[in-house]
Amino acid sequence: MAPSFDWWAKGVHKGTPVVVKMDNPDWSMVELEGPSEDEFLIGNNPTDTRAKARSKNAKQLTWVLLLKAHRAAGYLTSVASTLASIGPAIRRRVASGRTDTESTSSFENKTVKTRFYNCIKVFLWLSLLLLGFEIAAYYKGWHFRASNLQLQYIFTAPFGVRDFFDWLYSNWVLIRVGFVAPPLQFLANVCIVLFLIQSLDRLILCLCCFWIRAKKIKPIPKEDAVADLETGENGFFPMVLVQIPMCNEREVYQHSIAAVCKLDWPKSKILIQVLDDSDDPMTQLLIEEEVHKWQQVGANIVYQHRVIRDGYKAGNLKSAMSCSYVKDYEFVAIFDADFQPTHDFLKRTIPHFKDNEDVGLVQARWSFVNKDENLLTRLQNINLSFHFEVEQQVNGVLINFFGFNGTAGVWRIKALEDSGGWLERTTVEDMDIAVRAHLQGWKFVFLNDVECQCELPESYEAYRKQQHRWHSGPMQLFRLCLPDVIHAKISFWKKFNMIFLFFLLRKLILPFYSFTLFCIILPMTMFIPEAELPAWVVCYVPALMSFLNILPAPKSFPFIVPYLLFENTMSVTKFNAMISGLFQLGNAYEWVVTKKSGRSSESDLMSLIEKDPKHQLRGSEPDLDEIKAEILQEQKARKKKHNRIYTKELALAFLLLTASARSLLSAQGIHFYFLLFQGISFLLVGLDLIGEQVM
Repeated sequence: MAPSFDWWAKGVHKGTPVVVKMDNPDWSMVELEGPSEDEFLIGNNPTDTRAKARSKNAKQLTWVLLLKAHRAAGYLTSVASTLASIGPAIRRRVASGRTDTESTSSFENKTVKTRFYNCIKVFLWLSLLLLGFEIAAYYKGWHFRASNLQLQYIFTAPFGVRDFFDWLYSNWVLIRVGFVAPPLQFLANVCIVLFLIQSLDRLILCLCCFWIRAKKIKPIPKEDAVADLETGENGFFPMVLVQIPMCNEREVYQHSIAAVCKLDWPKSKILIQVLDDSDDPMTQLLIEEEVHKWQQVGANIVYQHRVIRDGYKAGNLKSAMSCSYVKDYEFVAIFDADFQPTHDFLKRTIPHFKDNEDVGLVQARWSFVNKDENLLTRLQNINLSFHFEVEQQVNGVLINFFGFNGTAGVWRIKALEDSGGWLERTTVEDMDIAVRAHLQGWKFVFLNDVECQCELPESYEAYRKQQHRWHSGPMQLFRLCLPDVIHAKISFWKKFNMIFLFFLLRKLILPFYSFTLFCIILPMTMFIPEAELPAWVVCYVPALMSFLNILPAPKSFPFIVPYLLFENTMSVTKFNAMISGLFQLGNAYEWVVTKKSGRSSESDLMSLIEKDPKHQLRGSEPDLDEIKAEILQEQKARKKKHNRIYTKELALAFLLLTASARSLLSAQGIHFYFLLFQGISFLLVGLDLIGEQVM
């Protein structure tokens, strides 16, 4: 008796459909179906059926492999085209002759910048001189790596067989063994210890993050607060002030104002302040007109403009908080001009304040609309994903303290007032107010599941200026608040955490050893082989730290090597900024607004239109004169924008490449490859080939 169909169908695994998307426009989508029902009915022999099923699955696998090969070929083609475009780009950079020394920006003092650059040039010329000396010695027969072998050769070789060059080189060996190598090795050991301490700190943070995720620990608001907000009956709807500080940010003001005006909150309980510090008359008119449009559709929004821009962002916020009507509000939400909160942002943050009178700040994490725009934005996304997912989340859960990110957060106004309000003494007013609030006993809550979209700098020039401010400001603040931390009435552990971990380790030690160890000491050890850096310091530990850093952004794993190299490349900017802020050198207190591109996610725009198409249409009604003015302004901006050559990065590139050439004489494999690729990384950054390409 032949087996029934149901029985034999259970014995055969039916293949599932496979959908593969193609990047080539000629291939939109291919769907590979599993065995059809008719194919199961062919024959009654289970063995034949299984064989046919295996044949069908093999065909599917073949198709998938072919499609993956097609995609790989597309990637190789794009890489080849990118490499082909590098040559013309380099020629344009060199032909234009524009360098960072000609920049009109004053975020770096020219005297300090020139001295720093001259120090790097001294190391470069010294390395070139030593490389020529070492090459000549190599062809003279000095084929030794260890200093003891060189000394043995020096003391055993007859004096008569040595010519003048041998005498000169032997004395150089004696000098470097006795006088140069010991201090260099001591400095290297100090940096290695600092490197290990910082790596241990990062490892502990990651383990704590794994523990938090495994235990599913996250801040949970009061149930009645959430329920009240959802039902809208007798709910917890406190008075909320929303502030949007901006300055000459005409590319993004429409997105941020539209998103904030769409916040789901009772209109009688919310007031939006657009705090415009723009000194461009056209930008002022455009922003004021945008506010007027939203007022016409019923939004409770006001426009404020300061004629005198004292204190930069801190002065802007301080001026806004001095308005008489602020006393009627309990909370204040702050969004920078490029931030686009979702409509339920307040509903997901305000409940954490209810019945928690000691909570002073609720901070949301950032997400980025342009994280895949270019290599620079991808690398920034890795850094900031680790900052929010690991650093902010762990500190928020374990000690209820972290640095306020300056935007996408809600403050209890009483906490701001108890902490002294906004101060204009540093360029990191957000970190300043967070430190003072923590010393007053206020607790912070970080919400990793509440995101607010914003933009990443797309050009290296903008990113460089941003990083200079982010790394000089904390050192300014450290000098100013250290006495307050020491005398504060908080526990010893909190003082230790703030002084050693928050400031010294993560803000001072990190840029110090990154630049000193990998950009100065490592290349110098190639010319002073008596001072050594172990391979695990050069390769294995940095690779492990990069792996940990990239875990919060798993889709970025293909960029782990560029990320490692780029972080070391940025150490020159961070080190310079740290020194400027710590010793008040140059224009450390100069605020430079990060340039934006005005990108907005398609999903956000669609959600705004679907939520209230009438208001969206009226709020964005096109005006011919306004469009013409914007086009002219954009054309002028494009003429002003251009790529530059960065002299410090280029000098370090040649220093590292020279050291890699020297390492070939000593057959140091890992050191050679690290110096080679790190030198290429500095070269690409120095020629401004990593971010937005304008000219």
